[in-house]
Amino acid sequence: MEQKKYYDLSEELQQRILEDRKNGWVNPYRTRDESAIRRKQDWDRNKLLRPAYVRDCEKIMHAPYYNRYADKTQVFSFYKNDDISRRALHVQLVSRISRNIGGLLGLNVDLIEAIALGHDIGHTPFGHAGERYLSECFQEYAGMYFNHNVHSVRVLDSILNRNISLQTLDGILCHNGEFAMKEYRPVPMEDFEHFDRKYEKCYEEESAIGCLVPYTLEACVVRICDMIAYLGKDRQDAVRAKLILNDDIFEERAFGKSNPEIINNLIVNIVENSYGKDCIVMDDEYYNAIKATKKENYQKIYFNESVDHIYEEDIRPMFHMMYERLLKDMKVGNTNSVIYRHHIDFVKENTAAYGYDVYLEGTSDEQMVVDFMASMTDDYFVDLFDYLFPHSNYHIDYISYFDL
Repeated sequence: MEQKKYYDLSEELQQRILEDRKNGWVNPYRTRDESAIRRKQDWDRNKLLRPAYVRDCEKIMHAPYYNRYADKTQVFSFYKNDDISRRALHVQLVSRISRNIGGLLGLNVDLIEAIALGHDIGHTPFGHAGERYLSECFQEYAGMYFNHNVHSVRVLDSILNRNISLQTLDGILCHNGEFAMKEYRPVPMEDFEHFDRKYEKCYEEESAIGCLVPYTLEACVVRICDMIAYLGKDRQDAVRAKLILNDDIFEERAFGKSNPEIINNLIVNIVENSYGKDCIVMDDEYYNAIKATKKENYQKIYFNESVDHIYEEDIRPMFHMMYERLLKDMKVGNTNSVIYRHHIDFVKENTAAYGYDVYLEGTSDEQMVVDFMASMTDDYFVDLFDYLFPHSNYHIDYISYFDL
């Protein structure tokens, strides 16, 4: 068996951290609870019992859409296998890895947790494939682009109206784990007006999400940890799904090639290079290794022909058919339709204490359909499609527990 390699923090840095803790050192770049900015500043005041970002964590975890993480695809959609990761596990892994790094760096781990738990709450069913197909529909009918990070903000800030802090919302908007960088340096953020301009631009310009930069160091940590959480985990899942035999097909890189090696060694490298600084940094060798590992995953896992054809040949037309049908129900005001009963009424029931009139009155029919479809779990999407189109030739056959 190949020997795994797990590095540790240098003795010098360990002693420095321990000495700093002993002397009560506070990281000057840490986001303070007292600095939390909200749209309704008089609500949700920072208290000893419930500090500002603890409130955000609890608001997100108790949001009605949070439950749906459990049945949304992370990478592998068509398997009945409880050991293959769903999005619920991914956000927990991002939270745990981020807090490990943030705790060592002396950052606000409550803010880190809030961003991590909420970063994918607006994700579509069927992972990034579903995200692409929903964006195609939105672009065709409304001239707007759909991105899951932007929609996660919409869920918490507009649809559910939970008065989440600007710091948490910005971290969610800017998590963009698909874009690797060697250095993550925050940029100043003035207020919600500034944030809203950045947010709205993502709907109008396809390239806008590639320009997003967080404004807290905590958000920078979550952004890199989103990648750390899936780089090796997706490899584990590919083995469990029998898309690949084992991780021998992957090249050995600076931080190893297995999930535990990647997580451990990237944490060490980031903390070694970032402690006491106003940015999150890794060295050149690790940065290049991340880029190469991501490319390798795309080539050997994500674009695997045995799975990709199902997305293109079945899921894609199903998205377009469903969007058109639901939009028709909205245009004719069919209050007996599923989008009214399962989405609009659901929002009313779950936002009664927060006010839902602004959402319902200010949302176009095209956006309402996007909101509904993005909220769906994989199983709900499949069942709804069968309900709406009982005689369709499109049908999803899952790989059962006994097929592998």
